[in-house]
Amino acid sequence: MPFIETPIKDLLIFEPKVFADDRGYFFECYNQQVYEQQGLSYNWVQDNQAHNVRKGIIRGLHYQLNPHAQAKLVRVLDGAIWDVAVDIRKGSPTFGQWYGIELNADNKLQLLIPRGFAHGYAVLSDTAEVMYKCDNFYSKASEGGIIYNDPALNIDWKVDLNHAMVSEKDEVLPLFKDCVNNFEF
Repeated sequence: MPFIETPIKDLLIFEPKVFADDRGYFFECYNQQVYEQQGLSYNWVQDNQAHNVRKGIIRGLHYQLNPHAQAKLVRVLDGAIWDVAVDIRKGSPTFGQWYGIELNADNKLQLLIPRGFAHGYAVLSDTAEVMYKCDNFYSKASEGGIIYNDPALNIDWKVDLNHAMVSEKDEVLPLFKDCVNNFEF
């Protein structure tokens, strides 16, 4: 089975089967039938790609509010990131808990983040190319976020926060306890 469960319900790791030989490798990074066999049905409508120019960049924590919420399927094309998802579904037994995993070009793992999670990542390599699918279109009016260094979440970003590069927008996101959130478990 290519799906690995995490300690947070519905948050899954996808491990594709990689076929390697002397020429390199081949793998299906997404196959709708494989997902449907697992009982997962997504209509991916948007692909996003981010080029990160140095180690220590932190992006997040971001989400889209209902009705524009987005599930994401995140993977790394080049380099390595520490990918983090925070459960913000009210009523969830893991509400406010986070899960992190290293995604990199070598392990080819992907993190499937359903709706109702805040998402962010830290760049672990000199540069990183990140790509992710979304099952809903971006809506600026529905942007939500949580500040990356919220002491209540206590996320280990695997980089030195004193030298992290964070956007001005992400530096002023609210604490988890103050974030706008319309997700129910």
